[in-house]
Amino acid sequence: MSERIILLFHKMHGLGNDYVVIDESTEELIPEDKKSEIAAELCTRGFSVGADGVIFVSPSVEADIRFRIFNSDGSEAQMCGNGIRCFGKYVYENDVVKQKKMTVETLGGTKELTLYVENGTVKSIRVDMGTATFKTSEVPMDSEEEEFIDQELMVDGEPMNLTAISVGNPHAIIFNDNLKEVALDHLGPLIENHEAFPERTNVHFVGVVSPQEVEMLTWERGAGFTMACGTGATSTVIAGYKLGLLQKDVLVHLPGGDLQITVYEKDGNLGAFMEGDAVSVFEGIMELDL
Repeated sequence: MSERIILLFHKMHGLGNDYVVIDESTEELIPEDKKSEIAAELCTRGFSVGADGVIFVSPSVEADIRFRIFNSDGSEAQMCGNGIRCFGKYVYENDVVKQKKMTVETLGGTKELTLYVENGTVKSIRVDMGTATFKTSEVPMDSEEEEFIDQELMVDGEPMNLTAISVGNPHAIIFNDNLKEVALDHLGPLIENHEAFPERTNVHFVGVVSPQEVEMLTWERGAGFTMACGTGATSTVIAGYKLGLLQKDVLVHLPGGDLQITVYEKDGNLGAFMEGDAVSVFEGIMELDL
C-alpha cells in the first residue's frame, strides 16, 4: 500500500537549466529506494512539476552540506555546475548554511562556493570546480590511449574529433566551426551512449569566437538538450586551454545565458572557477504517493 505525503519543494534554474529542490537537511522526505523513481516522476514535463533534474539538500559529515542531483531519467549524477549554484543560493537564503563561503559534498568531490550577496539575496555564485582529468581510465572512456585529446572517434560511421575529460563527471568536447549545422538531436544521443563511454557521457559542441569567448551547445547525459551546463562549460574551457585554443579567462555563451570560467593550475593539473547566477522561480506544495 502506498503512502501519501505532502511535499514542499522549490523550483529554481541556472541559465534555464531547471531543477526541483527538496530540502532534506533535517529530515529525509523521500526514502532512498524511491529517490530515483520520484525524481523521474517530478521531472516529467506536462505531468508533474517538470525539470532537468531534482536536487536534494542533505546533511554532510565531511562538509558544511551535501549536494545530490538526479537527472530527469532518474539516474544520479556526480555533479552539476548549474545545479550547485542553485543549491548554494537555496541553502543560504533559507538559512540552512548561512555562510558566504561554504564547502559542499558531492559525488564528484567536495566543492568550495563563494556567494556574492546583496541585501540578503544571492546575486552570483563562484564555484571552485576542482581539477580535471584527461586520463581515459578516470573519465571513464574505453580506449587504448592514456588520454583522448582531439582524437578521432567513429560516430555513426563517420570520424569525429573530440576530447574526453572529467571534472567529476564525464564530458566529450567537440570544437566545431559552425554550430548552426550541428544535428544535436541526432549526434547527442549517439555520443552519450557510445560504447567508448561505459558510464555514458555529456556531449558539448563548441564554437570558438575568440581566445576569450566561446559558444556552446549541450546534450546532457540523462537529460538530453539543456539550456546550459556548468560542468560542461568548465570542461570546455579547460580542454580549449590545453589545446591552445583558449586563454585562462573565458566567457561561455550558452542558450540560457553566460558563464565566466577561469582556469588555474594546481600540482601539475588544470582546474577552474565557474561563476554565474541562479534564480528562484517559485515554491510549491504537492501530494506525492510513495
